[in-house]
Amino acid sequence: MAMQAEEIVSRITTLHPSATIDVSGEDCSFAVYVISDEFQGKMTMQRQQPILALFSAELTSGKLHALSITAKTPAELQSIGGLVQIRMA
Repeated sequence: MAMQAEEIVSRITTLHPSATIDVSGEDCSFAVYVISDEFQGKMTMQRQQPILALFSAELTSGKLHALSITAKTPAELQSIGGLVQIRMA
């Protein structure tokens, strides 16, 4: 059974309860945007590795094939003009 976006949000929330989380994708390929003050002072890999670890079993088994993670602080998000997503119909 494929993963659902709600399950991804729920798991990440256990690690970053105050984060703003946006998930796009379906079946076994997702893009995740996590915005949290907890990322302040951390390098990209230090932000992404704990999130990826939440899904290690699914990534190993193939239930989840791709999980792209963008992890920013609110200040970083503001400096790039906010989060903009374009979804094709």
